[in-house]
Amino acid sequence: MDITKKAKEELEDRLDKIEAFIASKGIGSTYLKKAQKTQRDINLALVLSGVVTIAGLALWMKLRNTQD
Repeated sequence: MDITKKAKEELEDRLDKIEAFIASKGIGSTYLKKAQKTQRDINLALVLSGVVTIAGLALWMKLRNTQD
């Protein structure tokens, strides 16, 4: 059991290393990096807009309750 588990882990590790090498040096690696950066920027923008929206709603509700 342990031998097969160990062999499987080693193969998965080697595959991960090969995939990382291909992603960094292979064909389309610059496109992949640009796509990852764009996706990260979009995710940050969505999170930031969500935080601003929630803060705005909280402030609006607080001001609305003080006026009543």
